[in-house]
Amino acid sequence: MNFFKKKRILVPTAIMMMLVAAYAQKLSSEKEVLVGTLQGSTLDEISGIAASSVYPDVLYVHNDSGDSSRFFAITPKGDLKATYHFTGEKGIALGVRDCEDIAVGPGPEAGKSYVYLGDIGDNKADYPYVTVYRFDEQATKPDAANKNIASDRVYLKYPDGPRDAETLMIDPIEKLIYIVSKRSGSVNVYTTPLDFKGNDTLTLTKRVSIHFGGLPPFKWITAGDISKDGSQILLRNYQHVYYWQRLPGEPAWQTMTRKPRKMYYKSEKQGEAVGFTADGKGYYTTSEGQGEPIYYYRLTQ
Repeated sequence: MNFFKKKRILVPTAIMMMLVAAYAQKLSSEKEVLVGTLQGSTLDEISGIAASSVYPDVLYVHNDSGDSSRFFAITPKGDLKATYHFTGEKGIALGVRDCEDIAVGPGPEAGKSYVYLGDIGDNKADYPYVTVYRFDEQATKPDAANKNIASDRVYLKYPDGPRDAETLMIDPIEKLIYIVSKRSGSVNVYTTPLDFKGNDTLTLTKRVSIHFGGLPPFKWITAGDISKDGSQILLRNYQHVYYWQRLPGEPAWQTMTRKPRKMYYKSEKQGEAVGFTADGKGYYTTSEGQGEPIYYYRLTQ
């Protein structure tokens, strides 16, 4: 191989390394701030949290398996503002099997925001498909204690067989739904376009496998989020919160192949929820259990 051919290969690599260095800011999170406590007996197995893009100081949350087809709006202090009921699947007793994460992002209509709820838990890895529900966020105005709202749903199949997952994320840049698996030595990252039509059945695309150190079940990935502008990514397990900053033009799954930054994390009873604030300047975590704390972490440089 001559010198000029070497230059054509090495220069792009050098440029990429410079970009990574430039964008890998020394971001960290300050110690937790206790901003609230989950109020009442209804919010007893919170497994996902997402900030509204439309309504200030509104967080969407939902319970784990055993609850019906519903989710909630709360304040950062933990006060229940609204309960949203939707039509689940007729063949399932409670309408849903095991909702594990919630996210907010764009959808089929430009300029509108949507809430996505992932019925993606599968502890025994034996369901032929998982389901993601999509709600127009204009319908989730928390102006009544109980609201019945319409939804679209998509049935998703894994290309490599059923598996358990607890992480649902929306990429606003590439307009993709992300699902990250939970129970293996290396977790798998899957995507599908978010402009699905109601009742579509789609096969997810496997993008990459990512290894996290530690012992099960503590290392299992239990939640994640992508910031509203798509520039930041979080994943969490029972011991750590992992953070990535995305490079311009880079797929989110590729970002997650780089070494993440471990953020400060206050240990929780059974932490299965993490979500960026609407402005992306921090994030919230909370846990399953009645009366559990809601923590806020501010991102700092």
